[in-house]
Amino acid sequence: MKKKKINLLLIIIFIMLSISSLFIGVKGISIKDVFSLHNNESTIIMISRLPRLLSIIITGAGMSVSGIIMQQISRNKFVSPTTAGTVEFTKLGIAVAIIMFSGAGLFTKMSIAFLFSLFGTFVFIKVIGRIKFKDAVFIPLVGMMIGGIIDSITTFLTYRNDLIQNVSSWMQGDFSLIMKGRYELLYIGIPVFVIAFIYANKFTIVGMGEDFATNLGLNHRQVMNIGLVIVSLMISVVVITIGSIPFLGLIVPNIVSIYNGDNLRANLWYTIIAGPIFLLICDIAGRLIIYPYEIPIGTTAGTIGSAVFLYLILRRRKNEK
Repeated sequence: MKKKKINLLLIIIFIMLSISSLFIGVKGISIKDVFSLHNNESTIIMISRLPRLLSIIITGAGMSVSGIIMQQISRNKFVSPTTAGTVEFTKLGIAVAIIMFSGAGLFTKMSIAFLFSLFGTFVFIKVIGRIKFKDAVFIPLVGMMIGGIIDSITTFLTYRNDLIQNVSSWMQGDFSLIMKGRYELLYIGIPVFVIAFIYANKFTIVGMGEDFATNLGLNHRQVMNIGLVIVSLMISVVVITIGSIPFLGLIVPNIVSIYNGDNLRANLWYTIIAGPIFLLICDIAGRLIIYPYEIPIGTTAGTIGSAVFLYLILRRRKNEK
């Protein structure tokens, strides 16, 4: 009964925020404008506001699912695409794509970014697999150090090719430029959710260790690789389309697990809906704080996310004492 009430509450909050997102903006739009299909207001909704809402929903769900999968297979609650160097490798992939394939389309650049993202995630998993001291906070610091090295390489390449501003603009998380025809690549994330549900129990077993998974007859390496592919694909699609959104894949899975335990399958639904809720709150706040101007989602999510991240660290330290 308690879970049903929580589900209902989350759905109501999600619907209310989604409706608010459609009508908040520089151009004032009322609900009756939705039903008038031959005016400027309905055009704005169909070309700009609705694509923006769909982008927020898919991005929030996709980044959160990526975070919970990474935390499961790495067995660390503080690991996420932004603390494992995955985003920095994706940025390097974008820079290489721009330098070597400047005339390529968006899908080609996404494919190159995906390969770099996948490689970077594999590197991180291999590195932490060889570290004996596995403090919960120490592991993401390793990922951030790897990310810092890769980011320096990217800065060097972009500086040599006069592309610093170009690549930086790709990484700035922002939904203000999203409109019809510029966000459809995010639909790749929908089958990713399906695969995540199919492999949820296997990811849980993998998170218990290679020996345990092997004893249960599970192909540990295969399931691990599928998880890393899911994460890398989702991150590359989001970064290419929206940009980098810090802490989203870190704090949402942690908040869900605090209230619902560590069962991946049980948490997936809550993660998929809690991610968009968090992102909608950040997006609406960014649109209202300096209205009629807008704060990029990367800034609002980073500010709120860093505060929550600090709380999670302090909470873990308190529980350990």
